Formats: sequence, C-alpha cells, structure tokens
Amino acid sequence: YGPRMDVVFATLREVQNMNIFRLSNLRYLLAVFAVASFAFFATNVAAKDPIKIGFSMALTGPLAAGGKEALLGIELWADDINAKGGILGRPVKLVYYDDQTKASTVPGIYAKLLDVDKVDFVVSGYGTNLIAPAMPLVKQRDIVFMGLFGMDCNKKWKHDKYFQILPSGPDPAVDFSRAWFDTIMQLDPKPKSIAFVAADAEFARNLKGGAEVNAKRLGMKVTYNKNYKPGTPDFTPIIRAINATNPDVIYVAAYPPGATGITRAVSEVGTKAVAFGGGMVGLQYSGIMKGLGPKLNGILNYDFYVPEPNMNAYPGVVDLLKRYQKVSLARKVDQMGWYLVPWAYAYLQILGDAVNAVGKIDHAAIAKYIHATEFNTVVGKVKFGKNGEWVKGRTLTVQWQNIKKQNDLEQFAQPGIRKIMAPAAFATGKVKPFNSLR
Repeated sequence: YGPRMDVVFATLREVQNMNIFRLSNLRYLLAVFAVASFAFFATNVAAKDPIKIGFSMALTGPLAAGGKEALLGIELWADDINAKGGILGRPVKLVYYDDQTKASTVPGIYAKLLDVDKVDFVVSGYGTNLIAPAMPLVKQRDIVFMGLFGMDCNKKWKHDKYFQILPSGPDPAVDFSRAWFDTIMQLDPKPKSIAFVAADAEFARNLKGGAEVNAKRLGMKVTYNKNYKPGTPDFTPIIRAINATNPDVIYVAAYPPGATGITRAVSEVGTKAVAFGGGMVGLQYSGIMKGLGPKLNGILNYDFYVPEPNMNAYPGVVDLLKRYQKVSLARKVDQMGWYLVPWAYAYLQILGDAVNAVGKIDHAAIAKYIHATEFNTVVGKVKFGKNGEWVKGRTLTVQWQNIKKQNDLEQFAQPGIRKIMAPAAFATGKVKPFNSLR
C-alpha cells in the first residue's frame, strides 16, 4: 500500500462521485420532465377537451333584445361554473349561432351543432317560436334539451328529456294565465265579458288557447277573438274593433313589436275595459319600459321577476343582476336584465348540476336525475314534472302603477311601480281598474 494505491483509490472515488452527480442530475431532469409533461397534458386537456354546450339565439330580428340579454346571462353562468372547475372537471365552452328570430334557421343550426361542432349538449334559444323547430331533431337524437321560455312545446312531442325553465305549471298554456284571470275577478263588479287578440304565431296562439280555457272556466262571454299578422304596422283599427264589442276586459298575447304597438294604440284610442294586458311579451324589456313610460300605467300583465321586496326570496338574483348591470351598457344589451337573465342562468345551472351529479355524459341518466330532483337555483326551487314543465307554477301577475315620467328607467327599479298581484305569497298590491291608473 503506497502512493500508487492512493492514486488508484482517489481515481475510484472521483468516478463514484461523478456517477452520483450524473444520477442526481438524471433524477432532477426526469422530475422536471414529469412536471412539464403533466402541465402540458393538463393544459392540452383544458384547451382541446371542453364540455361543449350549443344553442341558437336571437341576436338579430324582433327578439334580439331578449336574446342578447339571455346570452349574457348564459355567459355569466359559464364564467361561474368554470371558476368552480367546470363540468366533470372540464371547462365549459359555449357554441352558438344567431337564429335571426327566424324559425326556419333553427333546424339547420342544431344539426350543425350536433354533427359538425360535435357539442356534448344542446339547449334552446329564447322563445317558443324558436324552440318548437328544434324539437323534432332533439327527439330523434334522444338527447337532453333544456328550454328557455317555451310555451307548451312538448305537448306534441312528449320528449322525456325535455325540460324548460318557464315557470308556468304542469298545464303550461292554461296555468300561465290562471293567476291573471283570478286577479281580474277581484275587481268590483266582477268582469263578465272578454276580448282576445293575439299574434298569429305559435307562442301567442298557445297562450291565447290557455286563456280561452280560463275564460270558459269563469263563464265569461267572448265578444272578440282574432289573430293579427306579425308585422302589423298600425293597431288602432284593431283596438277600435275590439271597443265596438264593449268587452269588460281585453286579453292580449303578443311578442315585443305587437305588444308595443298595441300599448301605443290603446293609449291613443282609449278603452272602457276595466282590465287590459295578459300575455304581452316585451313590456318587461328595459328599453321598451323606458320608452313607453306612463303609457304602461294600469296594464295588468304576466312577469317572472320584478324589483319588489318580496322577490328577494330568489337566492342570488340580486347579486347576479348587479354583475350583469355592470357590463350591460358596454355590451349594448338590456340595461337591467330583470326579465331573462335569472332564467337564462338557471336553465344552464340545472343542466350543469345534473351532469356533475351523474358524473358522466349519459343523456338517459341525466334526464332521469333531472326528473327526480328538486333543484336549488338563482330563481328558487325548481322541480319538473313528467312533461318537463314545472310541477308548480310561479308566473307573476303584475300591474304597472305610479309611473310619472317617460325616458326614466330608474323609476322602474323602485318598489311600487310593477306591483305584484299574484301569487299571494309574493303579492305587494291590489288590482285596480285600468282607467283609474291612466
């Protein structure tokens, strides 16, 4: 054992140390590679494998004001669900096309969503006239279909995977106006005759049909019953024709252009009817309310959410609307969002909760879960019946009162402007004769 052996052992130690160094570096590099690979994989899944939800929406045409409002409500839901981890741990991606408020565009849009875009789910656009044309396809494909404000769209198809957020009730066309008729019977003397006028479109015809059932239930005499063509420019001749039959009340079923035109016509011509309104879509839109102002006084109409104190029972709606209103002006949509935002949020909220509860994309299992479950949503508790309608309706009957100014939207945010007549649990006022508030 001498100098040469020392050199040999020193060389062996250097080799050993070098191997250890190389092994440590290799382990480090492998760890870095594993982390990088995981991050790349996770990013790749998030970017390339979202849950896709497709729909058409009225972004142009007569229902564009409502469609744009609904779209922003849907986007707020998507932001919220993605912040919570998405659906089944995957981000939600919305895929949508403008249906132009034309029923003829809807079947092609939904075929493209399912066959080209390969979406995982489809939900409806806004309104009966744009939900009904999609029903044959979703029935044929046997898929879950959430509806946004459809009036009795499943009566013909009986699709067991259809659910819609309109709070009408189990017999939607009749239940929708039931509270309105019960409300007018609180007037003294009780009205005995009625005139019907409706747009010649599926929603309005369905709504008027249900109202006719309620009028018959109450033994009311029908003095006038006609449909008008969508696009009618002047409604004063119609109001004059109705007045000539001298009805006690006038029930109107109309989409926004007709509802606005009829409101202006009755303000110009006048009427002796003690109640006027019923199924007028569009009077709930911020821009229309602002423009009509005092012309709305006395109108008795349906609604779903109004800024009255009793509506605070809807969990999360106030905060949701505040978020919406912060961006509505910049997005050039309905400024307040009262009419559609809570419901557009809720119908996706139900779908997302159901899919996460089932734990997989299985349309039969998801539909079964939705049928069996009472959901807690921003619009309160929701339970669906066999036909996909609400087990118990919650349509409001409201009356415009105390409107002082035109072009003043802020007044409509105050309590006491759209007083709730029914249901009793939400009531904030008593119905008054139409002309007493003019």
